[in-house]
Amino acid sequence: MVQLREALKRQPKVGVPPTTVHRYPKPRKPKSLNVIAPSRFRPHVLARDRVRLWSAPHSDLFHSTLLSDLPLDTASNLFDVILISVEPKTRENYGVGLLRFHQFCDSISIPEDKRLPASEHLIAAFISSWAGRVAETTADNWLAGLHFWHQINGAHWNGHALLRRAKQGLAKVVPDTSKRPRRPPVTLEHMHTLFRCLDLSNSFDAAVYSTASVAFWSCCRLGELIVPSLNTFDPTRHVSRSVSISHRTTPGGAKYASFHIPWTKTTHGEGDFITVSKIDDPTNPYDALVHHISANTAVPPSAPLFAFETDSGWAPMTRTWFLTRCNNVWESEGLETLSGHCFRIGGATELLRTS
Repeated sequence: MVQLREALKRQPKVGVPPTTVHRYPKPRKPKSLNVIAPSRFRPHVLARDRVRLWSAPHSDLFHSTLLSDLPLDTASNLFDVILISVEPKTRENYGVGLLRFHQFCDSISIPEDKRLPASEHLIAAFISSWAGRVAETTADNWLAGLHFWHQINGAHWNGHALLRRAKQGLAKVVPDTSKRPRRPPVTLEHMHTLFRCLDLSNSFDAAVYSTASVAFWSCCRLGELIVPSLNTFDPTRHVSRSVSISHRTTPGGAKYASFHIPWTKTTHGEGDFITVSKIDDPTNPYDALVHHISANTAVPPSAPLFAFETDSGWAPMTRTWFLTRCNNVWESEGLETLSGHCFRIGGATELLRTS
């Protein structure tokens, strides 16, 4: 059983190419809101690792039963496969739910052996304690994390009629501060402003403009085109410069290009094709993509597709750099600043409007 615990401490490796290098950050000192009573069952780890490394007395019994039926390698592989069924960002959200659940249990002195499996009245009481303080979606995410923690520890989930009723009550008292306003779309005016104000002779601005045009007109999620931060490029998740870009012409004479991205939110590892068309608008994504490629010829094939040349070599286009540049331009021109998802909303709206 000790060996299985050690195996669980490793990051899941199933489906990860041996050439992929991941940097795993260390947990930081928790903020005052995230402090929890010390327990051998809950080591200080990253939020995304809590579903994997936080346990309960029931966990030992489950692991012992599992190892009596399965070899260690088989049991370890089972846990790896279960863990990769959930995206790291989702596991991070689940970890927040686990933290809040155990903070609640600590506050009313619930013994460790009563927390897993948790009774339905305990789960319902936990959610009820947040009524009037959080949104329904937040509560759902926390419960999903608690449910997943039960699953990975082989514990029965007791979420039934009582819990449903408690959730219905919570949904009726969501505070205004927890209600997210509707995201406005990127408009054609926003796009024309980028075209007019960005310096397309600059490698960075060329990459920003190409990203914006493709995201808008091809209705893409930003995460399908660019990387979250400097050291997070993963060729199994992010499109690289080496991707084959197919240029074609329709029977009517319209030019378009398509390329394959390795991962989407809905198809996961199957990826999908993105098509960029030469349309009758100065911001057409076909010309923008062609210009970006020609303006950044020194970027190596192993780099992200929308990486750009710098004085010292090249750099990946990150979400923060991209949005900051776009919003600086828009703000200077008196336009509303927007978030990343607004490109997809705006592109879909514009295409519907003109269809």
